[in-house]
Amino acid sequence: MEQSGTLAKALLKNMNNPRLAWRLYKRIFSSPSQESHATSLSAAPTIARILVKAQMQQEIDELHSLILSSSLPNAKASSFLSVVSIFAKSNHIDKAFSQFQFVRSQFPKKGPGIYLYNVLLEGCIKERRVDFVSWLYKDMVISRIAPQTYTFNLLIRALCDSSCVDAARELFDEMPEKGCNPNEFTFGILVRGYCKVGLPDKGLQLLNSMESFGVLPNKVVYNTIVSSFCKEGRNDDSEKLVEKMRGNGLVPDIVTFNARISALCKEGKVLDASRIFRDMELDEYLGLPRPNSITYNLMLKGFCKVGMLEEAKTLFESIRGNDDLSSLQSYNIWLQGLVRHGKFIEAETVLKQMIDKGIWPSIYSYNILMDGLCKLGMLSDANAIVGLMKRNGVSPDSVTYGCLLHGYCSVGKVDAAKSLLQEMMRNKCMPNAYTCNILLHSLWKMGRMSEAEELLRKMNEKGYGLDTVTCNIIVDGLCGSGELDKAIEIVKGMRVHGSAALGNLGNSYVGLVDDSMIENNCLPDLITYSTLLNGLCKAGRFAEAKKLFAEMMGEKLQPDSVAYNIFIHHFCKQGKVSSAFCVLKDMEKKGCHKSLETYNSLILGLGIQNQIFEIHGLMDEMKEKGISPNICTYNTAIKYLCEGGKVEDATNLLDEMMQKNVTPNVFSFKYLIGAFCKVPDFDMAQEVFETAVSICGQKEVLYSLMFNELLAAGQLLKATELLETVLDRGFELGEFLYKDLIESLCKKDELEVASGILHRMIDKGYGFDPAALMPVIDGLGKMGNKKEANEFAEKMMEMASVGEVANKVDPNARDLQQKKHNKYGGNSWQNILHRDDGSGIALKSLTRVKKGRGQGDISSFQPPRVDYLDYWEDDE
Repeated sequence: MEQSGTLAKALLKNMNNPRLAWRLYKRIFSSPSQESHATSLSAAPTIARILVKAQMQQEIDELHSLILSSSLPNAKASSFLSVVSIFAKSNHIDKAFSQFQFVRSQFPKKGPGIYLYNVLLEGCIKERRVDFVSWLYKDMVISRIAPQTYTFNLLIRALCDSSCVDAARELFDEMPEKGCNPNEFTFGILVRGYCKVGLPDKGLQLLNSMESFGVLPNKVVYNTIVSSFCKEGRNDDSEKLVEKMRGNGLVPDIVTFNARISALCKEGKVLDASRIFRDMELDEYLGLPRPNSITYNLMLKGFCKVGMLEEAKTLFESIRGNDDLSSLQSYNIWLQGLVRHGKFIEAETVLKQMIDKGIWPSIYSYNILMDGLCKLGMLSDANAIVGLMKRNGVSPDSVTYGCLLHGYCSVGKVDAAKSLLQEMMRNKCMPNAYTCNILLHSLWKMGRMSEAEELLRKMNEKGYGLDTVTCNIIVDGLCGSGELDKAIEIVKGMRVHGSAALGNLGNSYVGLVDDSMIENNCLPDLITYSTLLNGLCKAGRFAEAKKLFAEMMGEKLQPDSVAYNIFIHHFCKQGKVSSAFCVLKDMEKKGCHKSLETYNSLILGLGIQNQIFEIHGLMDEMKEKGISPNICTYNTAIKYLCEGGKVEDATNLLDEMMQKNVTPNVFSFKYLIGAFCKVPDFDMAQEVFETAVSICGQKEVLYSLMFNELLAAGQLLKATELLETVLDRGFELGEFLYKDLIESLCKKDELEVASGILHRMIDKGYGFDPAALMPVIDGLGKMGNKKEANEFAEKMMEMASVGEVANKVDPNARDLQQKKHNKYGGNSWQNILHRDDGSGIALKSLTRVKKGRGQGDISSFQPPRVDYLDYWEDDE
């Protein structure tokens, strides 16, 4: 015994030199004497502890072989069990368990004591190895080892951690039969288990039974149930329990109050939470616990969530001024609140304040800003944040790059996103499947199929795995590009081969997915089916869509309201309202309730069928069910009410929109303006137009709408006044029927007004259809005003020739110029001469100018020499 102690001391002296200690141990073990063997076996736990700490796995395995080679069976078994205990306590539970099973099989008569079972059980629970726990309990029963209360607590905890609360309760009820009485820890563990699975009432029943077992309830048990009630929004029940807690002589502590504040904030009852918080701050009068950093952070988060930024700012300033409360978490909560409400300048200021305070922003802090900026498409600002991160020594992670990549893709900058992906890999920040799927989705959406295929290939080569999301992106892309049959083939293949079904896309995909992908069990989900159903219905292939719907249910995938709404929407869009209502009936029978999208589709269908009365009924039903109409609901209803002649009802809906803070858009006003002009009631149309401009801003689409409606109704004077305003504002004329106005004015002998419009357009540098000059030239010629007619003809020829030159230089340049200011396509002067919308007088003026007989020289109409064109011609 003395020698074994000496060896252990020698080994411990060399703990910092584990290899030397191991050589020493092996040398003693290799001695032929029985005494040396016994000494070595006794010191096995010491050397095991040294080897585990040094992570010398090979030597640990060698120790097992050395002990096994010993000829002292009892000492050998004891050494193994001691080593098992070391492994279990050192978080090497797999090795401990395998060693333990070895001892139980090799030395069945050498039963371990309850202490070792407890150590192993504790290690298994820590590592969440429930399968080991079950085996150990059975082995205890076989070995007739009487469990202790501590043992039962471990077993009950393991079952509760696995959400097996019924089994845990059965074990709890067996404790008295095994001679063990539950203690306060037993009750606490089981109560927490009940609350974890959403059964706080059973936890409360258990709490009420504690005194019958001779155990007094403690704060931990009360707080566990209070917290659970709060999470479920049962604030009244939590208040009653707190009062009962006080009645039992237990003063609610900071945990109790934090649970209540957290629950109230999550429910949006921030003012109620704030009252409790303020009471806590006045603890010297009320005897309540003082708020701690957790309390402050809960309130800060609550204020930010409901947009009470002034209150949040005041609270944050008090946190920032107290070193005991100020933490990185507090700053991150405030950053998130600012970003969520678009306060980016303030958020960047907070970042600087953190550094000044000595609290360095974490990668999470920067990513909060990155996420907000990228979602709003503020990519230059997001890149500036990346630069700031790097300057402060924080390397971007996959979340940072993911935000930026998503931002680029959302604004169509796919090439920039691809470059970013390459930058990620250069910086050894490997993209994951989520990151790649973002880019993949954008490539498919933009029709860049070959690049999408190449990305898929690289994803597979890098081992990112092609999951259901990846497959759904491909299915969506194929449906969007009209390749429905390929999409159907992939979905069918997914049921059998998982993501390997992508191999059905064509030869370029052969061998793309290896066999390991099948193990991912990449089965089609509701999104997969909904995407394909939408594609089929959009293409009018309803019979196939119904068949697919039946197959989906056969796969035990219960359709949700999204899947039903696809059928309802497309039936309504085609005017098949009765079919849509049949689907609705089946949908409600299956327990899926009408959503906002359902009502929007039904209103669309009823509008197409001119069933105006039923539209009112549906909107009333929405209000009864607490479903608030959105902009789409109102616009659809307004459109069909206007088309049905119910302009007053449509106006009332517009008023209702604004009262309910649903901001109208251009389309909301478009239908009303058109309807009032048709009545006609131009004063009301003008009033609606002015309201539209005040709400939507100076949008040229509103001006073009009003202008064209006035023109169609023959209100030439009002249309002219509006066009003059448009020219003053510098709007593009793409959607304005200005040519029709000029023709109409000329027919009404308002030649001076028409001429004035053209002069203003020319003076302001507008490039418009040269043919718009023809009716004015014709009118001037009839009046004998040849000088002004020739001036316009000269301008017309100049515009036509410039257009012709632009066409020669760059075929796209001319189109761009015409699109910029003109709805009508541009024409060369030869084509203008042969148009049938001018009279002989206008044609004579043009011919005279062309021959140089009018004002101006023919040389001014010749295409000027373009140097860079000649250069390329010479080069050829």
